[in-house]
Amino acid sequence: MIVLATVGVVLVFGLGTLKRLVRDSAPTLMGWPGGPWAVGAVFGLVTVFGSLGGLRLAPGFSAAAGPRRAFRTAGSGLCWGLAYCSGVYMLHAFYPGRYCRSGPSCEYIPGTGSAFLSYAITAGVVGWLLYRWHAAQAEERRVRERERMRKLRKKGKGKSRAAARRG
Repeated sequence: MIVLATVGVVLVFGLGTLKRLVRDSAPTLMGWPGGPWAVGAVFGLVTVFGSLGGLRLAPGFSAAAGPRRAFRTAGSGLCWGLAYCSGVYMLHAFYPGRYCRSGPSCEYIPGTGSAFLSYAITAGVVGWLLYRWHAAQAEERRVRERERMRKLRKKGKGKSRAAARRG
């Protein structure tokens, strides 16, 4: 019960601190060269490539064991954390505070709408392009494997052991 209460308190204060951090730093980010569109595009790329890195480093992706598996798990968690945090940052910057009394923490931050739009477009387009590229590579591998098996069967070597004994 104490652990659950502690986790709840840390979560509530952590989210509040995150919201304040985002609301304080977002105006500075929106003023950088390239403006909000560039900020949104960079956060979109971080989300896509963080997710891709998290998938590639996931422990189930390779048969690594021992310390190597632990490092892959930690790397995967770091990549997923970066991807998640960039999305959460953009959401917190875009939406004004909830249950908020009037004040600077409730006001709209200029440029966050276009930054969020740029974030969504970049993440969607780059993610779709990477998905299509990966699907095309997988299809090419399947075609090569089918061709290899066809050539082996043509030579009489592509049969299973049971089929080879029968024939």
